[in-house]
Amino acid sequence: MSALLALALQPVLPVAIPLTVGGLMLSVSKRLPRKVPDVVAILVALLCCGLCALLATRSAAAPIVSWFGGWTPRQGQPIGIAFVVTPAGGWFACFVCLLFAATLVFSWGFFEKTAAHFHVLMILFMAGMVGFCLTHDLFNLFVWFELMSVAAFALTGYALRDSALSGALNFTVVNTIGSYLILGGIGLVYSEVGALDFAGLAYGIAGVPHSPVVVASFVLLSSGLLIKGAQVPYQFWLADAHSVAPSPVSVIFSGAMVAIGLYGVAELYWTVFQAAPVVQHLMRSMLLGMGEASAIVGGVMALLQRHFKRLLAFSTVSHCGILLIGIALASRQGLAGTLLYMLGHGLVKGALFMVAGIMLAVLGGIDEIGLRGAGRRIWPAGIAMGFGGLLLAGLPVGVMDTGLERIGTAIHDAHARVALPAVMIGLVCTGAAVLRVTGRVFLGLGPVAGEEERSPTEQEREDANRPLWLMLVPTAALILLSLPIAHDADRLGWVAASQLMQPRTASILGLGLGSGPGSGLDAVPASALVAVPAWSPAPVSWLPWLATALALGLAALGLSWHRLPGTTIRLYERSVGPVVAGLSATQSGLVADYVTWITVGLALFGILSAFG
Repeated sequence: MSALLALALQPVLPVAIPLTVGGLMLSVSKRLPRKVPDVVAILVALLCCGLCALLATRSAAAPIVSWFGGWTPRQGQPIGIAFVVTPAGGWFACFVCLLFAATLVFSWGFFEKTAAHFHVLMILFMAGMVGFCLTHDLFNLFVWFELMSVAAFALTGYALRDSALSGALNFTVVNTIGSYLILGGIGLVYSEVGALDFAGLAYGIAGVPHSPVVVASFVLLSSGLLIKGAQVPYQFWLADAHSVAPSPVSVIFSGAMVAIGLYGVAELYWTVFQAAPVVQHLMRSMLLGMGEASAIVGGVMALLQRHFKRLLAFSTVSHCGILLIGIALASRQGLAGTLLYMLGHGLVKGALFMVAGIMLAVLGGIDEIGLRGAGRRIWPAGIAMGFGGLLLAGLPVGVMDTGLERIGTAIHDAHARVALPAVMIGLVCTGAAVLRVTGRVFLGLGPVAGEEERSPTEQEREDANRPLWLMLVPTAALILLSLPIAHDADRLGWVAASQLMQPRTASILGLGLGSGPGSGLDAVPASALVAVPAWSPAPVSWLPWLATALALGLAALGLSWHRLPGTTIRLYERSVGPVVAGLSATQSGLVADYVTWITVGLALFGILSAFG
């Protein structure tokens, strides 16, 4: 039994298993019975989920370190590649595998005409994400980033429709630029420090904290990851890709893939770059501003959509902006809240994209106007959508609320005056948008559609080749999993944040405390960092209640807009209309425009670096 446990605690297994099974499955895909790929892929995802949960639990006391090939550090110099499991990385990897398992159940038999190709891409996608969460080497992180990206590009255009191929092209070009930025950042920091292992990088950067090369490296690395995280002004590709990808793929994209880019930013800051003063300045200026802008822009754009999957994509931009705010505050409160909110949002958003898939399969469409009242025959999906909308709006229950309280406390402590209104706008607008669609599609509220119902749009539907109950089970499971006891969730988030923030240079490299430029990095006892403060209400505990009430009111306003006086409508069109038109115009669908915005973002990074 002890030998079996020791084997299960090998961090490489949750990556090696899906890679091996994917290769074997592809080699015999044409000879496999029709349902075997579904069963195998689900079992692999569940097995990896259990292994990651075991690793995360065992890493609470101290990180689990595994050096590939036994290439351990020599005289404090890393010469190999390591996987290091912390509670944050382990639990996020566990969540990723769980989301894949639920998605594969939801898509049971959906892609049976293409043999096992879809399932191979999905488990390779999962392996890339898990490897990204566990790696402790910067170039290895780039390799897993690329594996994720290649699988995601293929999955986006899997349906081979014109819109899907166009979205996949935008996704590919923009995220490939992000890959080049990451590769450039790796080259810069390696030229300055001479290491790629996170611990070795932190040790080296602590000796040259004011180096402009280190700052430039952080700018390129964080920009590449923030492109994946779809943060303003890098967010334009997301709605184009997520709204046209097959619904099971969209579940993974918005539920996990976008958030993993932000997790990468948090990990690189706390484990590698936190000793650099200019990087600290960029966190509290550029990244905080990007998070605030993303929360607002994504929320407003979500409110303007009638295409439900596109609405959810913009909602992802907004809520990931809230996550970036929590990271950019660079505090334990903010990071703990971010990790919890990341998991809760992924579960809820995954469930909502499953509802979108049910609408496409059963109702034959995704357009809010055209489906008015058509959802009554699938009312359980309407309950899931309505509850999911309330959770996005800040309903004070579950993991998202616990994370939001921690983020709100961090905002209050940091006196970030713009952050709180930005969070409020994001919650209210995204929640109201989902609740408005729920009222129109499932309750038949709002005006009867006129000419706008026949506005030009590509005909969309997905195969209804599986029973409704099979699609509803994983949908309901994701919603229920987002509702654990607040205190337990808070403790988990606090421990995970503390371990992620805890410097581990000496323990990883085998250095003695008090030697070399990194000596100050490991001076804080682990027990002091992991100690969980007593549970107490957040200073902004009113925020979830107010946001939920405003979201309900805004949704009701959207469904009764036609009853307002003409003068009110004209006043709105004159005052708010130009702003809305300007935001909509930026989402041009032209990849050249999106590349221009990436250049703008890099320029802003450079300007703020000069003032750091």
